[in-house]
Parts: sequence; C-alpha cells; structure tokens
Amino acid sequence: MFRQGSRFLSRASTMRWRRPFSTDLPAEAAADSNFVEAWRKAIPNVEPPITPSSFMTTRPATPSSIPSKLTVNFALPYSSELSGKEVDMVIIPATTGQMGVLPGHVATIAELKPGVLSVHEGNDISKYFVSGGFAFVHANSFADIIAVEAVPLDRIDPNLVQKGLTDFTQKLSTASTDVEKAEAQIGVDVHSALNAALTG
Repeated sequence: MFRQGSRFLSRASTMRWRRPFSTDLPAEAAADSNFVEAWRKAIPNVEPPITPSSFMTTRPATPSSIPSKLTVNFALPYSSELSGKEVDMVIIPATTGQMGVLPGHVATIAELKPGVLSVHEGNDISKYFVSGGFAFVHANSFADIIAVEAVPLDRIDPNLVQKGLTDFTQKLSTASTDVEKAEAQIGVDVHSALNAALTG
C-alpha cells in the first residue's frame, strides 16, 4: 500500500491542471462549430437551434489591473434598485458575517441574511434592509446582488418594528406546532435584525 502511495504522490506532483479557471476563459462566447456542422449534415434545410448562450451578453474580460470602481447590479424580483452603478464599496450582510466588497475582490458567492446592505459612493452611503438573497462577486470587479425583499433604511418606521418584534415574540412563546414556531422564529429574527439596523 505504501509503495503505491509514493507512486501516486510522484504522479500527482507532475500532473498539471488541465482545465482553465473561469477568469482565464475568453470573454467572447464561442460557437460550437462541431454541433453546427453535424446539424447541417443531418438536417440541411433547417437552421440550427438557438441556445440560451445566444441570448446572453458576453462577459466582460477580467482587467489586467484593478479598476478604481466596483460595478454593482442590485435586483429584486419586482424591480432593479441599481443597474451597472459604479461605486467605491459595498458591505453586504452575509450569513458568515458582514462582508466588504471592493474593486478587485476575489470571486465569491455569499448567501445574504436579514441585515443592512450599504452602498458607498464617495461620501454618500445608501443603506437598504435586505431580508435575504445572494451576492455574486465576479473577478472582473462586478457584483450582482439579488435580494428577496429590500427597503431603504430611511423608509422603515421604528415604532412598527418594535410592535412587530413584540407580536412575534409573543407568538413564539405561545406557538404549539412546529410550523407556528418556525413562522414566529422567522418573524423574531427579521424584526430583531430590523431593530438592530435602526438602532445601530
């Protein structure tokens, strides 16, 4: 067993990574010429089908130097809050903790938890309360943030937040089924995060 292990280690050290990283791929979408050629041989009088990649815009190439701005897209299911906005920094409420994203940030996917999303542009800071979602940070200094629900922080009424927190805390203590407990716990978590966002 040990003899084969040493052979595996020596072979592994000489192997090269054959698959390119996503940042090494060309920005232009390459058409599959083999597929198109095979299609034309099989069905010469019908155009090849249009694939989903035909409808996508080409991905911007990864710049050789770090840009001075981060380009942010912030979308909700019913609207787009920011589209291609160039900012200095974004702080997102990831499930692993607050995450600051600057230009040149390493490519990352982060799940969002209820909390404050801050968009920093010079001296201006726009704050949104997000209920959850995902953030996709790309190597080319683009960030796509998708939230289930988001509200500008200055549009939240602190009195309603306190009332909601009290109501859900009471529901949690009187809940009898697992579903009622889960729903009440979600309400407590969201209203606690809202309260922390307003007071902090």
